[in-house]
Amino acid sequence: MIEGRDELADAARDGDWPTVFELLDKHPDWVNGGRVGGSSGFAPLHQAAWHGSDPDIAHQLVARGAWRTLRTAQGERAADIAHRMGRHHLLAPLTPVVLHELPAGTLGSIQRHFHTLIHERAGELVTEHQLRLPELETLTEQRNPAGWFAVPGMYGGFKYRLERAQLIVESWCRVVGGSGRRHVIDENGARLVAEGFV
Repeated sequence: MIEGRDELADAARDGDWPTVFELLDKHPDWVNGGRVGGSSGFAPLHQAAWHGSDPDIAHQLVARGAWRTLRTAQGERAADIAHRMGRHHLLAPLTPVVLHELPAGTLGSIQRHFHTLIHERAGELVTEHQLRLPELETLTEQRNPAGWFAVPGMYGGFKYRLERAQLIVESWCRVVGGSGRRHVIDENGARLVAEGFV
Protein backbone atom coordinates (compact mmCIF):
# COMPACT_ATOMS: atom_id res chain seq x y z
CA MET A 1 0.00 0.00 0.00
CA ILE A 2 2.72 2.51 0.99
CA GLU A 3 4.81 1.48 -2.02
CA GLY A 4 1.85 2.18 -4.33
CA ARG A 5 1.24 5.57 -2.77
CA ASP A 6 4.94 6.37 -3.18
CA GLU A 7 4.76 5.28 -6.83
CA LEU A 8 1.84 7.67 -7.34
CA ALA A 9 3.71 10.49 -5.59
CA ASP A 10 6.81 9.83 -7.74
CA ALA A 11 4.79 9.80 -10.96
CA ALA A 12 3.00 13.07 -10.07
CA ARG A 13 6.30 14.67 -9.02
CA ASP A 14 7.79 13.68 -12.39
CA GLY A 15 4.74 14.80 -14.37
CA ASP A 16 4.20 11.23 -15.60
CA TRP A 17 0.44 11.60 -16.06
CA PRO A 18 -0.20 8.26 -17.83
CA THR A 19 1.21 6.45 -14.77
CA VAL A 20 -0.72 8.74 -12.40
CA PHE A 21 -4.01 7.95 -14.16
CA GLU A 22 -3.20 4.24 -14.40
CA LEU A 23 -2.64 4.12 -10.63
CA LEU A 24 -5.77 6.18 -9.95
CA ASP A 25 -7.78 3.77 -12.11
CA LYS A 26 -6.78 1.03 -9.66
CA HIS A 27 -6.98 3.20 -6.50
CA PRO A 28 -9.40 6.11 -7.07
CA ASP A 29 -9.36 6.99 -3.36
CA TRP A 30 -5.69 8.04 -3.66
CA VAL A 31 -6.50 11.10 -5.79
CA ASN A 32 -6.09 13.49 -2.82
CA GLY A 33 -3.22 11.62 -1.20
CA GLY A 34 0.41 12.53 -1.06
CA ARG A 35 3.52 10.61 -0.16
CA VAL A 36 3.02 8.68 3.09
CA GLY A 37 5.06 10.53 5.70
CA GLY A 38 6.02 13.17 3.13
CA SER A 39 6.65 16.71 4.29
CA SER A 40 5.31 18.76 1.33
CA GLY A 41 1.68 17.65 1.46
CA PHE A 42 1.55 17.73 -2.35
CA ALA A 43 -1.24 15.70 -3.95
CA PRO A 44 -1.40 15.11 -7.74
CA LEU A 45 -3.40 18.31 -8.35
CA HIS A 46 -0.68 20.39 -6.65
CA GLN A 47 1.91 18.70 -8.85
CA ALA A 48 -0.15 19.47 -11.96
CA ALA A 49 -0.07 23.15 -10.94
CA TRP A 50 3.65 23.07 -10.21
CA HIS A 51 4.44 21.44 -13.58
CA GLY A 52 2.18 23.82 -15.47
CA SER A 53 0.48 20.83 -17.04
CA ASP A 54 -2.12 20.98 -19.77
CA PRO A 55 -5.49 22.15 -18.37
CA ASP A 56 -6.96 18.81 -19.45
CA ILE A 57 -4.81 17.08 -16.78
CA ALA A 58 -6.27 19.36 -14.09
CA HIS A 59 -9.80 18.77 -15.43
CA GLN A 60 -9.27 14.99 -15.36
CA LEU A 61 -7.97 15.08 -11.78
CA VAL A 62 -10.89 17.24 -10.63
CA ALA A 63 -13.33 14.91 -12.43
CA ARG A 64 -11.79 12.04 -10.45
CA GLY A 65 -12.49 13.86 -7.18
CA ALA A 66 -9.35 15.96 -6.62
CA TRP A 67 -10.11 18.71 -4.13
CA ARG A 68 -9.19 22.18 -5.30
CA THR A 69 -9.32 23.44 -1.71
CA LEU A 70 -6.75 20.88 -0.44
CA ARG A 71 -3.72 22.70 0.93
CA THR A 72 -0.06 21.70 0.99
CA ALA A 73 2.03 21.73 4.16
CA GLN A 74 2.83 25.37 3.27
CA GLY A 75 -0.88 26.21 3.11
CA GLU A 76 -1.12 26.55 -0.67
CA ARG A 77 -3.97 25.29 -2.81
CA ALA A 78 -3.22 24.16 -6.37
CA ALA A 79 -4.53 27.50 -7.69
CA ASP A 80 -2.14 29.35 -5.36
CA ILE A 81 0.81 27.38 -6.75
CA ALA A 82 -0.29 28.05 -10.33
CA HIS A 83 -0.64 31.77 -9.59
CA ARG A 84 2.73 32.00 -7.82
CA MET A 85 4.48 30.23 -10.70
CA GLY A 86 2.75 32.17 -13.45
CA ARG A 87 0.77 29.17 -14.72
CA HIS A 88 -2.21 31.36 -15.61
CA HIS A 89 -3.64 28.82 -18.07
CA LEU A 90 -4.44 26.62 -15.03
CA LEU A 91 -6.20 29.19 -12.87
CA ALA A 92 -9.71 28.48 -14.22
CA PRO A 93 -9.68 24.68 -13.71
CA LEU A 94 -7.88 24.96 -10.34
CA THR A 95 -9.92 27.74 -8.72
CA PRO A 96 -12.17 26.19 -6.05
CA VAL A 97 -15.94 26.29 -6.46
CA VAL A 98 -17.27 26.67 -2.92
CA LEU A 99 -20.75 25.25 -2.39
CA HIS A 100 -20.92 25.61 1.42
CA GLU A 101 -19.74 29.00 2.61
CA LEU A 102 -18.30 29.29 6.12
CA PRO A 103 -16.09 32.06 7.53
CA ALA A 104 -12.45 30.91 7.56
CA GLY A 105 -12.15 31.59 11.30
CA THR A 106 -15.19 29.44 12.09
CA LEU A 107 -13.98 26.60 9.90
CA GLY A 108 -10.48 26.83 11.39
CA SER A 109 -11.84 26.61 14.93
CA ILE A 110 -14.02 23.61 14.08
CA GLN A 111 -11.04 21.88 12.45
CA ARG A 112 -8.81 22.47 15.51
CA HIS A 113 -11.47 20.96 17.80
CA PHE A 114 -11.93 18.03 15.38
CA HIS A 115 -8.17 17.33 15.33
CA THR A 116 -8.10 17.48 19.12
CA LEU A 117 -10.90 14.90 19.25
CA ILE A 118 -9.03 12.62 16.84
CA HIS A 119 -5.90 12.85 19.00
CA GLU A 120 -7.89 12.13 22.16
CA ARG A 121 -9.39 8.98 20.65
CA ALA A 122 -6.58 7.70 18.43
CA GLY A 123 -3.50 9.88 18.87
CA GLU A 124 -0.95 7.07 19.21
CA LEU A 125 -2.18 5.41 16.01
CA VAL A 126 -2.18 8.72 14.13
CA THR A 127 1.45 9.23 15.14
CA GLU A 128 2.47 5.63 14.46
CA HIS A 129 1.03 5.63 10.95
CA GLN A 130 2.06 9.23 10.15
CA LEU A 131 -1.50 10.12 9.18
CA ARG A 132 -2.39 13.48 7.72
CA LEU A 133 -5.47 14.73 9.56
CA PRO A 134 -8.51 15.71 7.50
CA GLU A 135 -8.79 19.26 6.26
CA LEU A 136 -12.34 20.53 6.57
CA GLU A 137 -11.99 23.20 3.91
CA THR A 138 -12.30 20.40 1.35
CA LEU A 139 -15.89 19.83 2.52
CA THR A 140 -16.88 23.27 1.31
CA GLU A 141 -16.55 22.22 -2.35
CA GLN A 142 -18.32 18.86 -2.06
CA ARG A 143 -22.01 18.47 -2.93
CA ASN A 144 -22.35 16.10 0.01
CA PRO A 145 -20.02 17.68 2.59
CA ALA A 146 -19.04 14.49 4.37
CA GLY A 147 -15.94 12.39 4.85
CA TRP A 148 -14.41 9.31 6.40
CA PHE A 149 -11.06 9.24 8.21
CA ALA A 150 -9.93 5.64 8.64
CA VAL A 151 -7.33 4.96 11.32
CA PRO A 152 -5.23 1.80 10.81
CA GLY A 153 -5.20 -0.32 13.96
CA MET A 154 -8.36 1.31 15.29
CA TYR A 155 -10.58 -1.00 13.21
CA GLY A 156 -12.78 1.98 12.64
CA GLY A 157 -12.31 5.68 12.43
CA PHE A 158 -14.18 8.95 12.13
CA LYS A 159 -17.22 9.60 9.95
CA TYR A 160 -17.98 13.31 9.71
CA ARG A 161 -20.32 15.71 7.94
CA LEU A 162 -20.71 19.45 7.82
CA GLU A 163 -24.13 20.85 8.69
CA ARG A 164 -24.20 24.62 8.47
CA ALA A 165 -21.67 25.79 11.08
CA GLN A 166 -21.35 22.44 12.86
CA LEU A 167 -19.46 19.22 12.26
CA ILE A 168 -21.23 16.00 13.24
CA VAL A 169 -18.64 13.32 14.05
CA GLU A 170 -19.19 9.62 14.74
CA SER A 171 -16.21 7.52 15.77
CA TRP A 172 -15.87 3.88 16.76
CA CYS A 173 -13.70 0.79 16.99
CA ARG A 174 -15.46 -2.24 15.48
CA VAL A 175 -13.75 -4.72 17.81
CA VAL A 176 -14.78 -2.89 20.97
CA GLY A 177 -18.51 -3.17 21.67
CA GLY A 178 -20.19 0.06 22.63
CA SER A 179 -17.21 2.17 21.53
CA GLY A 180 -19.27 4.48 19.33
CA ARG A 181 -19.31 8.18 20.14
CA ARG A 182 -21.17 11.00 18.43
CA HIS A 183 -19.90 14.55 18.88
CA VAL A 184 -21.17 17.87 17.62
CA ILE A 185 -18.37 20.35 17.03
CA ASP A 186 -18.78 24.06 16.52
CA GLU A 187 -16.34 26.94 16.82
CA ASN A 188 -16.60 26.80 20.63
CA GLY A 189 -15.62 23.14 21.03
CA ALA A 190 -16.81 19.54 20.85
CA ARG A 191 -19.63 18.11 22.89
CA LEU A 192 -20.55 14.43 23.28
CA VAL A 193 -24.18 13.87 22.30
CA ALA A 194 -24.38 10.04 22.13
CA GLU A 195 -22.29 7.04 23.10
CA GLY A 196 -22.36 3.28 23.35
CA PHE A 197 -23.41 2.43 19.81
CA VAL A 198 -21.61 0.01 17.42
